[in-house]
Amino acid sequence: MSANSVALAYLTAAVLFILALKGLSSPVTARRGNLFGMVGMAIAVVTTLTVTHNVFYILVAIAAGGAIGAVVARRIQMTAMPELVAAMHSLVGLAAVLVAMSAFNNPVAYGIAPLHASNLIELFVGTFVGAITFTGSIIAFGKLSGKLGSKPLRFAGQHWVNLALGIVMIGFGIAFFMTSSWTPFLIMTAIALLLGVLLIMPIGGADMPVVVSMLNSYSGWAAAGIGFTLNNNMLIIAGSLVGSSGAILSYIMCKAMNRAFLNVILGGFGGGASAVADSGDGVQKTYRSGSADDAAFLMGNADSVIIVPGYGLAVARAQHAINEMSKVLTEKGIKVRYAIHPVAGRMPGHMNVLLAEAEVPYEQVVEMDEINNEFADTDVVLVIGANDVVNPAAKSDPNSPIYGMPILEAHKARTVLVVKRSMAAGYAGLDNDLFYMDKTMMVFGDAKKVVEDVIKALQH
Repeated sequence: MSANSVALAYLTAAVLFILALKGLSSPVTARRGNLFGMVGMAIAVVTTLTVTHNVFYILVAIAAGGAIGAVVARRIQMTAMPELVAAMHSLVGLAAVLVAMSAFNNPVAYGIAPLHASNLIELFVGTFVGAITFTGSIIAFGKLSGKLGSKPLRFAGQHWVNLALGIVMIGFGIAFFMTSSWTPFLIMTAIALLLGVLLIMPIGGADMPVVVSMLNSYSGWAAAGIGFTLNNNMLIIAGSLVGSSGAILSYIMCKAMNRAFLNVILGGFGGGASAVADSGDGVQKTYRSGSADDAAFLMGNADSVIIVPGYGLAVARAQHAINEMSKVLTEKGIKVRYAIHPVAGRMPGHMNVLLAEAEVPYEQVVEMDEINNEFADTDVVLVIGANDVVNPAAKSDPNSPIYGMPILEAHKARTVLVVKRSMAAGYAGLDNDLFYMDKTMMVFGDAKKVVEDVIKALQH
């Protein structure tokens, strides 16, 4: 292909990536957005194959990676999607580091010999962003999968340590720029790898959705760094799109959790996750519990029902059952909607993905800002597997670690049903006053089994 043809093909791919992001902004157009993205990537890959002399090795790598990806995609459960996303981010970061090392080792092969000042800066930025993304995503994977636990791990003066390491890393980056030698480059990379661990370890479980979106942004900038190293405009554009959209998403997540965006960037958040779930005054709290039949009676006699899904819904794989229950209620003339909190689950959009998989009608799925004013006029709210996103302490208790965090105001409904396995605290480790209100009835058990029992009771 001629240079002009390559540039046109890459431009077409970049436009399709932009259209993909546009499509993914709404559940209604998400499928079309995914299609645009896949077509754009296919064009980019085919174009790249036409301008390289190493087609065989690339095809072997694509085949191997595709085979692994196919196996993982078939085996992965929806509950494991957040940690899978974190794992994918780590691979992008690792790729950035390896490409930078390869380019520095053999700049002739990348067409950047001799190395100029701009090349060295690109290698430095791409390497340290990629290294932080790599190790940070591994820690995020460990926390999301439960292998490292959700509690933040802190030590005295950690922010000063991070600041000192950042300054030292930049210092060795400057030394690399001045000397073009391996020693400062490798030391700088090692410090960046350590920083990735130290930035994510102190973040608690409640803030992990923000972490996922933040690492998504980092992985995009790492990919853009690879694009500069490879002198590939399409990769620069694609990486910049991912990086900027991830940063915007991080800002939205921060707003939804009442976090400071700058603290997120510096890894200085996760404050509420280490709180101990108790009553706060040592007094045993009382709550009201009921059966699936009781829940079916209350919902079957209501005019309106709002369902608040959470991570427990994903764990129980109850999304299809909850959709079937919604259909039964709708056939009875009951208005049913789903209230979605931006950080419900373990990653941004987690609940939307689950409900879309179960083919829940898009018009029934309503975001927090749109539905909060309607809780007061709702007969029954069914909270299924959610905890922190409906905790009234965020509005009423200034001493609560989540005070100021926007929540779904389920406590304003006339009746609240909460499906949980037990009275254990949620992912943030906080007790929930909603569970002890007079208007609340707890229904204990596996979410899928409870919903299936409710369906049977509604039908009979």
